Amino acid sequence: MKRSTKITSIIIIFFLIIAIVIIGRMMIGNHFAKKFSKRPPPGIIVTEVVKIDFSQKIESFGTAVSKRNESFRVKRSDLIAELALKEYVNKGDLILKLKDRNIIAPFSGVLGFRGITGDILDSNNSIIITLDDNSVIYSDLKIPEIFANVIKKGLSITAKFSGNKNKIYNGAVYAVSSRINAETRSLLIRVKIDNDGAQLIPGSLLEVTVNYNERNSLGIPDTSIMLEGDKIYVYKVSEKNITDKTEIKTGIRDGGYVEVLSGLNEGENIVAEGLKKVRPRGKIKPIKK
Repeated sequence: MKRSTKITSIIIIFFLIIAIVIIGRMMIGNHFAKKFSKRPPPGIIVTEVVKIDFSQKIESFGTAVSKRNESFRVKRSDLIAELALKEYVNKGDLILKLKDRNIIAPFSGVLGFRGITGDILDSNNSIIITLDDNSVIYSDLKIPEIFANVIKKGLSITAKFSGNKNKIYNGAVYAVSSRINAETRSLLIRVKIDNDGAQLIPGSLLEVTVNYNERNSLGIPDTSIMLEGDKIYVYKVSEKNITDKTEIKTGIRDGGYVEVLSGLNEGENIVAEGLKKVRPRGKIKPIKK
């Protein structure tokens, strides 16, 4: 009898230990569940869906040509004094006084020298003085014929050159050739560029971008989209800061933004950055970009 009582006691103690372990694990689990459930929602950068100007682009290169230019050949023997030119002259200003005549500026522009050459006729050295009106710059571009149907006069363009890569100059297509060059399979166009401050120098190599198919459409940052197979998604943010995974249709990309064709409305908020921290139907702390 005593032996069976001892066995019974051992079995009871064994089950009590198991019960204590189970209850202890449940209490610890509940403790950590409560602790992590109180963790604040992650701070996520959000942005508003807005209208943005989009356009498709054609990039090309061309040489800068001044609006108007003229050269004056002067013999050294005709100089009255040491040659000293002004940097800039207005129309009607005296450029140079010679023994037999004066050179007057036919238009406003920048003065310079083309070079010093030997005159074959009388063996006297001559100087070529240049006058350039750089208020407007022109440049001729060769555009591949596949773009012939979209190129037209008046399209906006931007240009920059290696002398100042941070500066962007604005202009427009000034003229379009009436035919395709059969040898180069290209269409010749001329662009006109506003040269404020005369910073563009004739002869410079220009990087020109022609904008076509311009439109004002809904746009979002390209950092906000997720690709899954052939579908594109974003996280839309509700008024209660709950994220909702939403499929969208997109158009072209331009300057770090993606055109939205469907799936979003103007004024809605979406997750702009930090997609890895977001979960569908999860709560976030929005940080306006």
